[in-house]
This record gives sequence, structure tokens and C-alpha cells, in this order.
Amino acid sequence: MLPKTEFVDLIPHAGDMCLLDGVQAWDATTIHAVSTSHVLVAHPLRGEEGLHAVHLAEYGAQAMAVHGALLAREQGRTRPRAGMLVSLRGVKLAVDRVDTLQGPLDVHAECLIADGSGAQYGFRILHRGREIASGRAAVLYRDA
Repeated sequence: MLPKTEFVDLIPHAGDMCLLDGVQAWDATTIHAVSTSHVLVAHPLRGEEGLHAVHLAEYGAQAMAVHGALLAREQGRTRPRAGMLVSLRGVKLAVDRVDTLQGPLDVHAECLIADGSGAQYGFRILHRGREIASGRAAVLYRDA
């Protein structure tokens, strides 16, 4: 497993906002990350009623960012291109809250298309093998 220390400096998500613990596997188009941050009482996205499942989209977006950063590093670039999340589509949630789920989350993202202006990814989040969230997310590069 690639620990958080290997990618935390490559993405804009700092401190407690870096929600992923590590990367199990990645290649040119996919990434499989893991996280246990959803149960933290001090989770930065947690509200008075807990951590709503809609925030799983942020886990997917962070997997996208880590994937892009790892690809950039592999290609010899010192910094990945800065991007901005511009849309979520087809988001499906199978649970209301995630802070009550014990055990790690498996966060999968797959690059569906990428060019000089941005990228679109599909993401899936699983808990104990059950899909609890999925959707597509698009990012535009700020320098495009």
C-alpha cells in the first residue's frame, strides 16, 4: 500500500481535509484508495447529525486528485496541474450517513476521458464489499 505520506504533498487537500489513508493500487486509468476517516468525531465535513453520505463525493474527488498527482509524478512533472471540480453527475447513495459504518471505505475512481482542459472520472465507494455511493465527476484545469 502507498501510504498517505507518499501523496499528501501532491494534492491541495491538507491536514484533516486529506480524507484518504492510502492507495492500494493504481495504474494509467484507475485508482483504489482506502479511508477510515469517515468515523472521526472531528471529521471536517461532519455536521451535528453526523457525516452525510453526500460527502462521499469528496472521497471520490480526492481519489481523482491523487490519481492525477501520481500520474504527473510518474511523467516527471514536479507538480500536478491544479484543477477545480465543476460537476457531479449520476450520483447514487445507498446509505444516509457514513459515520456509523465501522471499518474502512474502498474508494475507486476511473478516468473516463482526459484532455488538456480537464478530466471526467467515474467513482465508486464500497463498504465491506457493498457499493454505498457512485457517480461521475468532472474537473477543469485552472490553466486550461
